[in-house]
Amino acid sequence: MKRFLACLATLACALVTALGAASSGAYAEPASPTIPAKPDQAQIPAPSQPAATPAAAPSPPLADPLGDLVTSAITGSLPGSADYYLKATLYHAGERGMRALDSLGCKVVAMRTAAVDGIALPRHTILFIKETVGLPMPDGSRHDGYWYASDVGTAIHRGRIDLFTGDGAHSMSPLMPLNLATLTVMKAGVFHGCPPN
Repeated sequence: MKRFLACLATLACALVTALGAASSGAYAEPASPTIPAKPDQAQIPAPSQPAATPAAAPSPPLADPLGDLVTSAITGSLPGSADYYLKATLYHAGERGMRALDSLGCKVVAMRTAAVDGIALPRHTILFIKETVGLPMPDGSRHDGYWYASDVGTAIHRGRIDLFTGDGAHSMSPLMPLNLATLTVMKAGVFHGCPPN
């Protein structure tokens, strides 16, 4: 009950702040919401006790208070909070030990396939990694922040995530600033079968 009241108070403050800023003209509509809606996904609630590194690090300033308000109402988490803070490593095709198929038997997809431990963060989970929003995709478009946990690795343990970048070491260039960085990871839903290309 205390958590519910704290969440409700935080949501009310965020709404009042956002409405006050919008009426004064200080609020500018962001380019994209914090967690854009995916039409064909099942929403899943945030875990009550994350198994990976707990989300205890301070959150960055809110870029979209109304979007965060809606997201927190759906997931039950506080605005701007993450499900996990995971240390990222990058991998590419042609790397030793890299296969053409992920652990589900699906083709690995550049800038979409994520390898997880499979326990704290299960396969078939749609992930939203806000630090990847806007990065260049292989087709020239911009990344929307969604990744698909469809692979596992022997070196992936709690608190880590591997992001597949594409063919060859040069494909890692756009993501190199994220290599060995701690990323904000949110569960955004689940997928069935293979991830989309």
